[in-house]
Amino acid sequence: MQIIAIASQKGGSGKTTLAGHLAVAAQEAGHGPVVLIDADPQASLTGWWNARQSTTPLFAQAAPAKLAAGIERIRGLGVKLLIIDTPPAIADTMIDAIRIADLVVIPVRPSPHDLRSAGTTIEIVERYAKPAVFVVNAATPRARITTEAVVALSQHGTLAPVILHQRTGFAAAMIDGRTVMEIPGESRSVDEVKKLWTYISVRLGHTVPAPLPALLEAPAAPAEGDDEACAA
Repeated sequence: MQIIAIASQKGGSGKTTLAGHLAVAAQEAGHGPVVLIDADPQASLTGWWNARQSTTPLFAQAAPAKLAAGIERIRGLGVKLLIIDTPPAIADTMIDAIRIADLVVIPVRPSPHDLRSAGTTIEIVERYAKPAVFVVNAATPRARITTEAVVALSQHGTLAPVILHQRTGFAAAMIDGRTVMEIPGESRSVDEVKKLWTYISVRLGHTVPAPLPALLEAPAAPAEGDDEACAA
């Protein structure tokens, strides 16, 4: 069983949305059974999963104080991939999830506050010598700060070659337990999520038939006056 921890010290980075979407993408790509654990006291991922009509990905309860023990029990159930949504704070639960993860995925919105807080998460990742990847999330198309975020993050760690852009489909889908892969008219978002999972699956050592996406190209420079930033 392989474990992905979705971690960020900054609240509102999109951890829950990313966890749900990666789990569904992994299941659809044949890398299941996939299990989700909601280690965030806000329980947003739990609410999303309870609203789902599909029975996959699976969901497991694990008390924060007994996260490691709960994961050891899951190992014996034939699960191939476990994705943990961690709390938005430097808490013992977040540290435990990073410590036992095979890969730490760090979503970062392209905003000054998110970029500054990413360093704290990286310090914990480096403490336990864990492989990690930044994912630029909820980016505003053509915004100058998206380009700046790409440059800044690439200087401090591995950056996924796929940007997830801010679109209403992500929020709309999460309301009733779905993902953008399960609602019509979201082809651009679906393509981004699937390419991101392809990249992450290769980082985990999976063999996939589809080619990896091309290396990330920085967004085109915005026209004058079009440099709005995504809200933190």
